[in-house]
Amino acid sequence: MIKRLILVVLLLVALFGGIFGWKYINGQKMAAMMSKARAPATIASAEVLVESWQPYLHSVGSVEATQGVFITTEVPGQVREILFKSGQQVEAGEVILQLDDSVDQADLKGLVAQQDLARLQFKRSARLVKDKSVSQSEYDQSVAQLDSSDARVASKQALISKKKIIAPFSGRLGIREVDLGEYLSPGDHIVPLQALDPVFIDYTLPERHFDAVQVDQKVQVEVQAYPGQVFEGSISAINPGIDPGTRSVRLQATLENPDFLLRPGMFAEVRTVLPARDNILTLPRTAVIYNPYGESVYLILEEDDNQVVKRRPVRTGEIRDGRVEILEGLEAGDPVVSAGQNKLRNGQQVTIDNSIVLDGKVEGG
Repeated sequence: MIKRLILVVLLLVALFGGIFGWKYINGQKMAAMMSKARAPATIASAEVLVESWQPYLHSVGSVEATQGVFITTEVPGQVREILFKSGQQVEAGEVILQLDDSVDQADLKGLVAQQDLARLQFKRSARLVKDKSVSQSEYDQSVAQLDSSDARVASKQALISKKKIIAPFSGRLGIREVDLGEYLSPGDHIVPLQALDPVFIDYTLPERHFDAVQVDQKVQVEVQAYPGQVFEGSISAINPGIDPGTRSVRLQATLENPDFLLRPGMFAEVRTVLPARDNILTLPRTAVIYNPYGESVYLILEEDDNQVVKRRPVRTGEIRDGRVEILEGLEAGDPVVSAGQNKLRNGQQVTIDNSIVLDGKVEGG
């Protein structure tokens, strides 16, 4: 029984000894491999640059005409002559439509004849009243008749002039809404008219930006009809109050529009230009490693005539055109890894080659 127990113990010692011996040998081999210097990784580099950035306040708005109305008639009448074409450019005071005024012209002739008679009677009374040939009351009556005749003539002339429809300001006409011979009542629409040079841009900004805007401040506008084209103007008016519903301030910018490219109703992307920011530290966006616990970069350092990388936490700011603003953690001129970070570890040697493609992108220093 004892011999059998001793035999079992010896077998177990031999088994476990073999296992631990095998693990020890493998551990030694792995340690030897780890102790060997790791081959330098090839990376692309970039330096921290000092730039000047132009900041903006971004918003959206609409293009509005500086003046826009529907031309109508104040008096009733039949359309006798249409003197414009749809889409035509007109000047202020230009006649665009004539209503029939033949009856009014005939009435005017009769009123002018009465006016002439009243003027003759007035002159006669004025001459005779000096000689006491007519009474003062008769003279006063002739004066009143002349004044009444003048008023009736002036009233009829005003009515006739209102039947000549004119453009109240210079601008571009829209599509006409009347036909020749049509009878118009007061207020009926004839044609829209809009002044297109300059134009307004109406937009809003959150109230927190109220102290950052002022009249004559520059704005830049883009519309979907002309991708990539920037229209420039300036703020011409700011509402004095804040909208209590949206907590925003309404602004109006004025833009020159000599080619009539901007049309009322267009959707506009508006950038309000703020004072330029100088001495901003920036890096390519690919150089920054984003993690839930914060951003970092691999800083390139010289150690024993070798280039090694050290992970450095940074605080970033605005991102623009593929570059990131660095608020803390780096200084101007610091070299960092801009591509190839996924294969690096802290303290690893690197070889810089800015002419090759790394991680699917061509990087330059």
